[in-house]
Formats: sequence, structure tokens, C-alpha cells
Amino acid sequence: MKKVAILQHRLLHYRTNLFEQLREVCAERGIDLHLVHGQASPRELAKKDEGTLPWAHKVNNLFWEAGERDIVWQPFPAVLKDADLVVVMQENRILSNYPLLLSQMWSPRKVAYWGHGKNFQTNAPTGLREKWKDFLLARVDWWFAYTEMTVDILRKAGFPAERITCLDNAIDTTSFKADLASWHEADIAAERARLGIAMNAPIGVFCGSLYPDKRLELLIESSDLIRQKVLDFALVVIGDGPSMPQMRDAALSRPWLHLLGVRKGREKALYFRMGDVMLNPGLVGLHIVDAFCSGLVMVTTRTARHSPEVAYLRDGENGVYGGDTPEAYSRAVLDVIQDPGRLQKMKQAALADSKRYTLQNMVRRFADGIETAVRG
Repeated sequence: MKKVAILQHRLLHYRTNLFEQLREVCAERGIDLHLVHGQASPRELAKKDEGTLPWAHKVNNLFWEAGERDIVWQPFPAVLKDADLVVVMQENRILSNYPLLLSQMWSPRKVAYWGHGKNFQTNAPTGLREKWKDFLLARVDWWFAYTEMTVDILRKAGFPAERITCLDNAIDTTSFKADLASWHEADIAAERARLGIAMNAPIGVFCGSLYPDKRLELLIESSDLIRQKVLDFALVVIGDGPSMPQMRDAALSRPWLHLLGVRKGREKALYFRMGDVMLNPGLVGLHIVDAFCSGLVMVTTRTARHSPEVAYLRDGENGVYGGDTPEAYSRAVLDVIQDPGRLQKMKQAALADSKRYTLQNMVRRFADGIETAVRG
């Protein structure tokens, strides 16, 4: 039986289902999958985003603070020294990756990267850190790419296409889809009435952390212009963060701007059911999958510092790229919400794509890549 180890410097709670399902599928294919993870750094503890798995190998990480970054050393369990494949995260700061990369010179063990290909949020895309990441890009036997955007980066760098697995990074949307389906039209009408939103009024939804990379000023100024053209338009904002005071100030003079704070699970699903478009002029990440599940048309900008999941947006089909000014962004939104036929067609396209970007499909792709890598 082939043995495979996946290393995570900490286990994120939303990844536990991925690893549970991946372990089962690998076992069915005669592959013994192991997960190695450490703990959060002191700075990461505040996020409270760690999960647990009883079968995982938990090790004690060592951390060093270097400015705003944490440098990590993650011990590699001796019982996994005979692994046929080790999958590591593509992060410069994980020092323990380097001995594993060097071991390819004398060991038959294969090493794979799982990552973005580059740092999409860096302030210095041509800096030394990114150059170092580029240098190491092809120094592995296999690549597990987050999305097709990463695949493009790898191909341009000359990495063999036959040794790339595109995972189509996703989260488990099963519960969210059930939460969406649990709300009836009467419930939605009642919540509209409670918020003072007319029955057929178009609703824009923002959901995420409130911080500068989300371009909240553009969101507000664009919504003002939308409201001038569509008098009953409403904006629902779900989330919290350091920019919440700015949003509260904006809401004081805008009764149609509804700040709901953090909402989760079934409660969050109610507002997604109410919405027509997801207004996210700034960074887009995995929440695009939630938008698809609820048939919300994502409207963002091309120049925001997106995560690779923005690759799922097909301009004019399941979402829209608007311009970077309030005039251009609001015009992109208006072109959708003022054309009922187009809006409905795009909603259906978004719902159809929710069937592609699922955890089950990600697990299958991951298992296919692992199997090909270890048996090749």
C-alpha cells in the first residue's frame, strides 16, 4: 500500500471534512493517507480557526517572529519517513519544507506543492520573497493547484502540465445549501418587511470581513449612485472587522444600508436568499462559492487583490467585472439589476456552477492527483 503524507502547519476547521473524505477515498484506492499538522502561532490564536482530527499526527511547531511574519519549523514524524509522497504548502516561511525539497536529490520519495503559485495579496510582487517563490516553483515532483489561475502560472513557468492537478478549491456547501432551502417565501417576505425593503426591490449583499482590501468606500459610493437610479435598492452588509466604524458612519445617513454584523449558518442563508447580486468590489475568495449556491451574481473589480478563487467568475455569465470608479462599478451593477432577463439568466448560471465547485469534486480531483503521482 502506498503511503502519502500531507503537511499543514495548522489544521483549519473548514478543512477537516476535506481530509476526512480524502482519507476515505484514498483508502478505497489502496493509498494510506496521513495528515500532519501543528498548532497556530501566537498571532494566529486570536482567529480561533483550528480544527481537530483524531487520526492526524499532531506535532509541536516552532515559531520565530520576523516583523509581521511568523517563521515556522514543523517537525516531520519519523513514522512517515517511508512515505511515497509528501505534500507541503507552498509557503516561503515554512523552513521545514526545505530539507524535504533537498531530499529529492537522493530519496525516491516524491514531494509535491499545494498552493497558489504566487502571493496574490503581496505589496511587492517583484520583491525578493516572490522571486524566491518563483525560483522554487518547479523544484517539486507534482503540483496541486488551487484553481486554473494557478495552473496558468505553472504552465508559464514551464512546469509540465501532466504533473499538475487542478483542485478547484472549495468548501463543504452541503449544510449551506440545506440552510438556503429551509427558508420559505413567507419568511423572506417577513424579513424584507422588518427591514423596510419593498417586496420586489433589488438587494445587493456584501458578506465578509470589513477591512480596507474589501474596498468598502467604493462599495458605498457605488451604492449611492445605484440608489439614484433605482430608488428602492437596498444594501445588506453581513460581517464585522476593523472598518466597521466607517460603515456605521455611512449607515447613519443611509436607511437603506443594513449592517447586520456577523451572521452564520441558517441565519446567513436567509439574507443570501433575499439578495440578487453580491457586491464585492474588493478581494474575492472562497465566498464566491457561497454566492453560486444561492444564485447571487458576483460583481467585483479586476484590480482588487483577489484570492485565486476569483478564477471561477466568468465575466458576463455567472458574474461581472466592474470598473474601479463608483460610476463604472455602479453602471455594471445597474446593467444587471435593471435587466430582469439577464439577471435571471446569470443567476441560473451561478447556481449551475455551484454543482462544479463542491468539496466532493475537490476530493475526487485531489485523490486522482495523489494516485497518479504515487503510481507514476
